[in-house]
Amino acid sequence: MSRFTQAFPHLDLKMVKQKLKTAVKHWERQKWLVIYNASIDPRPAGEIAKHVGVSKGFVRKVIQQYNRQGEAALSTPGKGGRHNCYLSWEQEKQLIESFKAKAVKGHVATAKEIKLAYEDKAGKKVHKTTIYRLLDRHQWHKIVPRPSHPKQQPQAQEEFKKTLLCS
Repeated sequence: MSRFTQAFPHLDLKMVKQKLKTAVKHWERQKWLVIYNASIDPRPAGEIAKHVGVSKGFVRKVIQQYNRQGEAALSTPGKGGRHNCYLSWEQEKQLIESFKAKAVKGHVATAKEIKLAYEDKAGKKVHKTTIYRLLDRHQWHKIVPRPSHPKQQPQAQEEFKKTLLCS
């Protein structure tokens, strides 16, 4: 016979139901649903997992965290986010805004200039792809206008101008 998974009564069932209803994110709702099921009808983790639609390991982890730390264990920020960044979002935005001000005056902001300013502010050398990702995050699409077409033929252009004016 397998062990029953039971949640300690840190909160009464009314509060657990309230948390379940007010949960905004899907993963948060699933955690509270596991706690609710383990509080109302303690049974093996596999059965709770099948009922809620999660894995057995998820049920065990959630119950263990809840039993040890209570409600605070379930209100974690979650996975993902910018954990490895040189500058915060606000600092990046200020850096980009300084180049926007220059662009309004007619100056062209190049990725090289932005890279130098970024490195100066961050205090570290960064790869150029870091700057392109920064520009993409802040919806900057065109970095430097191309001065001329790479396959242009100046002689052919001059001949075209001459024949165009003669007609």
